[in-house]
Amino acid sequence: MTTNNLVLSGTITRSRRFKSPAGIAHSVIMLEHKSQRYEAEMLRNVYVQIQVILSGPRFESVAEDLKAGVEVQVRGFMTLQQGRNGQNRLVIHAENVELKT
Repeated sequence: MTTNNLVLSGTITRSRRFKSPAGIAHSVIMLEHKSQRYEAEMLRNVYVQIQVILSGPRFESVAEDLKAGVEVQVRGFMTLQQGRNGQNRLVIHAENVELKT
């Protein structure tokens, strides 16, 4: 079996909600992460912005709280998503989200 599991915390910079044609609720947030990590015994600044997709009824109770400025911790898996322009980008599909603020 292969492993694809990621935990990332950060601040929401954008969010939107919608329902699919099948009626499934989705929230899409842009998560901004900033930290410092040691690599090769040197301190490195880490910065990433990544889209997180939260799908299904288990996220409906927190969907209203997923607004710009809110700090969260997301656990999920990564996958490629092809945009309308044909470009691939890495996104996280959330399996759990915790509000930190």
